[in-house]
Amino acid sequence: MAKTKPGKKDLDSYSIKGTNKVVRVGDCVLMRPSDSDKPPYVAKVDRIEADHRNNVKVRVQWYYRPEESVGGRRQFHGAKELFLSDHYDFQSAHTIEGKCIVHSFKNYTKLENVGPEDYFCRFDYKAATGGFTPDRVAVYCKCEMPYNPDDLMVQCEGCKDWFHPICMGMTIEEAKKLDPFLCSDCSSEDDAKRPLNSFHVEPKLVVRSFYSRRKRVMGSVGSGGLHV
Repeated sequence: MAKTKPGKKDLDSYSIKGTNKVVRVGDCVLMRPSDSDKPPYVAKVDRIEADHRNNVKVRVQWYYRPEESVGGRRQFHGAKELFLSDHYDFQSAHTIEGKCIVHSFKNYTKLENVGPEDYFCRFDYKAATGGFTPDRVAVYCKCEMPYNPDDLMVQCEGCKDWFHPICMGMTIEEAKKLDPFLCSDCSSEDDAKRPLNSFHVEPKLVVRSFYSRRKRVMGSVGSGGLHV
């Protein structure tokens, strides 16, 4: 942590005005945008300091939304996805509207319910170059895209790969009725067709199983998006 400038002091916490919420270093916060039509900015608090007049400022590390990155929003980006950038800035503490939680990608997929304060991050982002870390991610399905936790995927009982129903020429409702589900490649190799019994697949259960089984095909993520 950098040394405090003369006339300024570091604070352990800051209470958001009009609330009972306390912000500490390391917390993720929602910050008021200059344009009221835009969603709040998301940042991680790196430092809290006050000057001799007790004006409080926070040094924050900004999260970027996919549409704010060089490559823009892509199909595989989740609605609550953020990138942790290398962009730091000082802001008045009065612009903090509330607190939020930025989960790891793995922990986010385990949530029973996603609240308005829940986000996730799986990439670090270099604002100046548009580069991502990690620069390679697992891809799935015939479309060979990274996993979007907002989308339902089903697992083939044959090859154990994961697929979007639409990529297999099915609706989500049709995919949920298949027991077992076999992709087109595996079904063509299955000589003995088993009867199809109706059953209900909860998307959240699919997501939990999904994360523990990664397809080995990888795609690189660059400033222009995904490159397979």
